[in-house]
Amino acid sequence: MRSEEGGKPDTAVVRDALGVGVAVGLSGFAFGVTSAGSGLSLLQTCALSLLVFTGASQFALVGALAAGGNPLTAAAGAFFLGVRNAFYGLRLSQLLALPRAVRPFAAQWVIDETTAVALAQPTRRSVRIGFTVTGLSLYLLWNLTTFLGAAGAEAIGDTDAWGLDAAGPAVFLALLAPMLKTATERAVAGIAVLLGLGLLPVLPAGVPVLVAALAAPAVLWATGRRRADTARAASADGADGAPAGAENGSPSDVRNRSQARAEHGSPAGTHDNGPDASGDVR
Repeated sequence: MRSEEGGKPDTAVVRDALGVGVAVGLSGFAFGVTSAGSGLSLLQTCALSLLVFTGASQFALVGALAAGGNPLTAAAGAFFLGVRNAFYGLRLSQLLALPRAVRPFAAQWVIDETTAVALAQPTRRSVRIGFTVTGLSLYLLWNLTTFLGAAGAEAIGDTDAWGLDAAGPAVFLALLAPMLKTATERAVAGIAVLLGLGLLPVLPAGVPVLVAALAAPAVLWATGRRRADTARAASADGADGAPAGAENGSPSDVRNRSQARAEHGSPAGTHDNGPDASGDVR
């Protein structure tokens, strides 16, 4: 298969995209089991995967419901987790440059995995291939395994004993960790984790996720404040720290004045009964 000049071969892009799609798609089985264990019906579980199709939000919703949380609070937590996909879409719309008629359908596949694969590609052709193959394979496999998991939940028994509800968050963290490249991003992630885990025992299910989202604006505000203070301090230092000798002139200026005096005679009063500064004899 051909590729654009300087890009990856199409076969390599397809291979990488399928690897992500298949690996993550299999975790839909865990979601189906967890959703059924939280009290959702087979139809409701499958509808979530078909229509919502964002694993972290789906796991957050059913996890909050399973813990006895208010449905509205659980839905709000899932919604705020899904908002990140809108920001992914802003970037992917530039890279994919799809026709307007196709964009509403492509938007359904704007998730963590498709974004990660697309952003890793060097050319527009490989971006489109990576996005399409990842989205298609993941969507089909995720919905298939969701159905199988929800249908077979009764045969598994106690879903909590298997710990399957941790599969979704584990996949999300595995995709997120390599993206935390700057100190600001790591600070946001760290504070969000502390807020989420720290408030989990004292707040209703789903609310700690909402509070943890405040880590981003807090860190961005602190970073902006620190940069402004640094800029003001640097400006003040530049105004107060004039170079040494600026009042009397630079060393080169002093030498030039000395040479001028030597050429035109010594200053007045240097020699008794000698010429004054103008060179006239008294």
